[in-house]
Amino acid sequence: MKRSNSEAVAHIKRVAVLLFNLGGPKNPEDVQGFLYNLFADKNIINLPFGLRQGVASLISSRRAELAKKNYAYMGGGSPILKETQAQADALEAYIAANTKGIEAKVFIGMRYWHPFVEATVKEIESYAPDEIVLLPLYPQFSSTTTLSSFQAFQKAYKGRAPIKQICCYSDNDHFIKAHADAIAAKIKTLKNPQDYRLLFSAHGLPESIIARGDPYKEQVESGVARIMASLPTPVEHTICYQSRVGPMKWIGPSTDATIEKAGKEGKSILLVPIAFVSEHIETLVELDIEYAHLAAGAGVKDYVRLPALGVNPTFIKALNDEVLKALGSTDTVIGDHDCAKCHKFCPKRKMA
Repeated sequence: MKRSNSEAVAHIKRVAVLLFNLGGPKNPEDVQGFLYNLFADKNIINLPFGLRQGVASLISSRRAELAKKNYAYMGGGSPILKETQAQADALEAYIAANTKGIEAKVFIGMRYWHPFVEATVKEIESYAPDEIVLLPLYPQFSSTTTLSSFQAFQKAYKGRAPIKQICCYSDNDHFIKAHADAIAAKIKTLKNPQDYRLLFSAHGLPESIIARGDPYKEQVESGVARIMASLPTPVEHTICYQSRVGPMKWIGPSTDATIEKAGKEGKSILLVPIAFVSEHIETLVELDIEYAHLAAGAGVKDYVRLPALGVNPTFIKALNDEVLKALGSTDTVIGDHDCAKCHKFCPKRKMA
């Protein structure tokens, strides 16, 4: 018996996919407020409420002018919202073209600037989804990024739709393939590839955060190991960490020191932003301007930076696969990382 159109529509699941990202100022006037929101996060600065707000106010006021100069290289504001919107559009189109029985709408929730997670939650509630998938644009889990976004959502959302949280996907096969293919394609264009050292640069974290049980560093390392194993020919590589601020001891080696070492050893550099999937200040300014200048001064003959994955079709497929995995699972938290190496911040443990 043929179903009526109304019956067919009734069987389509309405899914809200919420992409989490950092956010960024749209213009110079936003910079200090953005910095304040960043440093006022308890997952970034672990101090009591009033003291944390005071420290955030002090840091944001002191760093605002320098930050404005850096954002000026990008026209005065961050491109991260435009980048994230392109990824949201690409993912929504991919799901629509390749998945039956699902009506998916992809939303954007930024942690530290507009559109804030809290505002996007209201849009999701108006959409009235049957199910919600939380998908961070952070491949590796960290308490400072993914957990912070999850907490902001959980505090704001008052609806009853089932929620699936994608914890991490640095071991997703298509995430690995997207990076490996991009690296292999670039290596083919190099005149003397043996003269290059492959640098995987990720955002750094204080060692104290890793010591608390944050799995970020281990996930960066395990993902890079899989990427290297996927390359058609062996190539020299190093993992390094950028964006260090403050007097605390940070995980290393640092990207700047690694660049200087490559120069001393006569190596050119092919740099991969392994933890950033969207272009923003830490790729377009720190990597492309500051570190390129450092490399030239250190005697690095050639400094090549691969772009962030952005709307790379293989990466979008990775995101799609994570959404489908979440929808097809009875678990409320989904991750590709080895759960036997899990961490105390894991949402699975908190719900156990």
